[in-house]
Amino acid sequence: MKKLSAVFWALLLVTNGLLAQSAVSVVREELIFPYQNEHVHGSSLVALPNGDFLATWFQGSGERSADDVRIMGARLTKGQKTWSEPFLMADTPGLPDCNPVLFLNRQNKLFLVWIAVQANRWEHSILRFKTAVDYAKPGAPVWNWQDNILLKPDERFEKEVAIKFKKLPENTAGWAEYAPKYDDMIIEASRDLRKRSTGWMTRIKPLLLPTGRILLPLYSDGLNLSMVAISDDDGTTWRPSLPIVGRGPIQPALAQRNDGSVVAYMRDSGDQPSRVHTSESTDQGESWTATVKSDIPNTASVELLRLRDGKWAFFGNDIDDGRHRLSLFLSDDEGKTWKWKTRIEDKQPGQGGFSYPSMIQTPDGLIHLTYSYHLEKGRKSIKYVVVNPTAVRVSDR
Repeated sequence: MKKLSAVFWALLLVTNGLLAQSAVSVVREELIFPYQNEHVHGSSLVALPNGDFLATWFQGSGERSADDVRIMGARLTKGQKTWSEPFLMADTPGLPDCNPVLFLNRQNKLFLVWIAVQANRWEHSILRFKTAVDYAKPGAPVWNWQDNILLKPDERFEKEVAIKFKKLPENTAGWAEYAPKYDDMIIEASRDLRKRSTGWMTRIKPLLLPTGRILLPLYSDGLNLSMVAISDDDGTTWRPSLPIVGRGPIQPALAQRNDGSVVAYMRDSGDQPSRVHTSESTDQGESWTATVKSDIPNTASVELLRLRDGKWAFFGNDIDDGRHRLSLFLSDDEGKTWKWKTRIEDKQPGQGGFSYPSMIQTPDGLIHLTYSYHLEKGRKSIKYVVVNPTAVRVSDR
């Protein structure tokens, strides 16, 4: 009996330690605005030089099929405990606006990049952007420039798709005896200049390399793969990389290794089992290896960040089905292993959906997160959470 009692108390201490670890690591959490009846989704977060935070998301009566969808934002002024009232950031008349991304270039010019969805189809989306240098005052930034980002992948794109599919494990998926295989359909679609030139969409913040190059992650729901837009002039002009090819790698998040190579982690929109896709680039984002699946379960979201102390942070839906869990992983070997994890959201299936996160780190070492926070109908918001990564010490995997 004494042995059983000792085991019980030991298990209780471990369980309480895991719960305490998660509670200690989260130092702040709140909804950016009260629950909305409208659909709110796809947030992005940036820390401004004056100490303010600016968040953005899309909001409306739906997504691609709802022409009232617009880009909204809110500001957390330095030293304040609550976010401002939401304000309009962008709205293309008569078209849904979705998937906003905020970032600063080397000159601290503020960029807002998003998509306007033509014909209410993701595969016809247009990349749009605004810039501002006057953004320190309360409310929305004062935008001084707006334009579209137009990309034209050349014939190397279609050749790369065909080559990389040959490097993937054999796939025999098809719908009938005479129906084409999945790989053949994507290869054929990539040969169409119109299809490979439109429909590229934003989701996750860009990676700014030490050279000054900006890598803006993009994906296509039409081709069901990814690429990056490259800028070598601080965001003035953009050109496409070669594609990131796999069976369903979308919404890439990027980090750079110590050796200079760049790694992409991607949401799985392909075959089973559903796992985070990874790809590597050794030429600063120009070309990418065929994707491989990691051992991290995935259904809806990925985010990746190299921290100031060299550790990597991964944030996403680490489950096989649904969006009811969001976990933060930490690695001290550039993603080879993930030794620490804390669950930021963890509910039973059907009790909520938490997805499409944004993740940044401030000079004090804290990790700042925003993500879609959806409960039952009529209860939707964007949640803001601050995590102390040094308090994430025990794995609860």
